[in-house]
Amino acid sequence: MNRLILAAALGLGVAGAAMADPAAGTWKTEPGDTGGYLHVAVAPCGSNVCGTIKTAFDKDGAEQTDYEHKGKRMLWDMQPGDDGSYSGGQIWAPDSGKTYGSKMSLSGNALTVKGCVAGGLICRGQTWKRVD
Repeated sequence: MNRLILAAALGLGVAGAAMADPAAGTWKTEPGDTGGYLHVAVAPCGSNVCGTIKTAFDKDGAEQTDYEHKGKRMLWDMQPGDDGSYSGGQIWAPDSGKTYGSKMSLSGNALTVKGCVAGGLICRGQTWKRVD
């Protein structure tokens, strides 16, 4: 019985830690080639962190309600590290339709997100700004 209570308490502690992930929130991407940008909702998904496209905007800041990728998963399986870093996940680039290995680092209200090839040797990324 004591083991069952201990296991439940540990499980709740892990779930509470995942829900309180510092990267959780809505993030504004850098503008793409057309000047448009996205809002990506980042949240815990199990013990990792994932991100879903919440809203798209054109270069003038007008919401694009008919954006074809709205609601699609953009980041997944990002494993949090001890120092505001995340690794081991994937990122999907809506402009190319390609998926890359990904890593992220959080510093205050800036989230640097990178897509990588060649085992992480070659990376390209953006710095996203926290919306909420």
